[in-house]
Amino acid sequence: MSVYLIATCDTKGTEAEFLAQQLVSQGVPVRIVDTGCLGECSIPVHISREKVFEAAGTSLLELVQQNNRGVAVEAAARGVCALMLKAHARGDLDGVLAIGGGAGTLIGTSPMRALPLGVPKLMVSTMAAGQVRPYVGDKDVLMLNSVVDISGLNRISRPILRNAAGAMAGMVRARQEAPKAQTDRPLIAASMFGVTTPCVEQAREIFESAGFEVLVFHATGIGGQTMEALIREGLLAGVLDITTTELADEHVGGTLSAGPERLRGAAATGLPQVVSVGATDMVNFAARNTVPAAFKDRQLYTHNEQVTLMRTTAQECAAIGRIIGERLADSKGPTTILLPSHGVSALDAEGQPFNDPSARQELFAAIQEHCGSIPCETISAHINDPEFAAAAAKKLLSLIPKT
Repeated sequence: MSVYLIATCDTKGTEAEFLAQQLVSQGVPVRIVDTGCLGECSIPVHISREKVFEAAGTSLLELVQQNNRGVAVEAAARGVCALMLKAHARGDLDGVLAIGGGAGTLIGTSPMRALPLGVPKLMVSTMAAGQVRPYVGDKDVLMLNSVVDISGLNRISRPILRNAAGAMAGMVRARQEAPKAQTDRPLIAASMFGVTTPCVEQAREIFESAGFEVLVFHATGIGGQTMEALIREGLLAGVLDITTTELADEHVGGTLSAGPERLRGAAATGLPQVVSVGATDMVNFAARNTVPAAFKDRQLYTHNEQVTLMRTTAQECAAIGRIIGERLADSKGPTTILLPSHGVSALDAEGQPFNDPSARQELFAAIQEHCGSIPCETISAHINDPEFAAAAAKKLLSLIPKT
């Protein structure tokens, strides 16, 4: 078995060779994959660029003749992704390590996003200090900032690449030495935000007492996206989707949208689910000075210096409710919607800044109008009250088939 090291060896060959030597010195076998195209490969490699582009359904000659860097990068990403998935299926892959700038990061992280969770994935990148969500996706990709461009070995790049090798070697060894998981408990996914934590924590205790293992996803956009992916992979017994706040960001234009597929996975696959409206009273932005000018006169709450929350209006709540109702209306499996009449987050409670009964009522009414035949129950409690958490957990347990 090996770590696969992905690099454009026409421009990053020296660095890739140094990195490979560092891994070998720590007892980790390495297979270098060349994803370059237009320049000459400068080092010996284990998987040639010809093999990469063949796996992408094209050829090196064809791409050289086109002389289009963008097309070559896309083909390299497809090809290396296909090769890494085949290596993993053969049991011949311990981890994936890549180095690169903008193009190299796109290429290197493509197979990382396709490989299963738990497989070590490390990208040394000039892009790592910026917006990395497109590269990380919903997988456990570790991004390491290269600080300087990956262009030659120097007093900054050497220790960073050395650290990258050490990190990958450590992850590989830790994975090999980890005991086999003994649990075969069925899995429940739950969505949570800081302002709905008490609810989900109380529900988790009930599930664990009933013999389930609980995966909690932070509803920060990528959290909901990851949960939806796991739902579609068929790994779960049920979903406690307490915190649907990402739909508010999707509708209004906040920073934590999970995209248009949010709340569709369980409905489409028939997975048992209990859904609520946690934190739909808020839209998320970064520091206060980043809030769009169109919202400058809205009710804002500084959660911390990097997070600003905006209260959703009654009109926005009605639209969010419609989205929730419509996405659940055609659910193929057992589904129940639970509505907490006394508030949907820690900020939407008696005496708290986002407390707005009229907005809640618009939210609830729209869900009830558009959810079709899906059961929709109102509980006289706050979302973080123990009685609401218990009702939600017990309802989901009743929907999951007994085995």
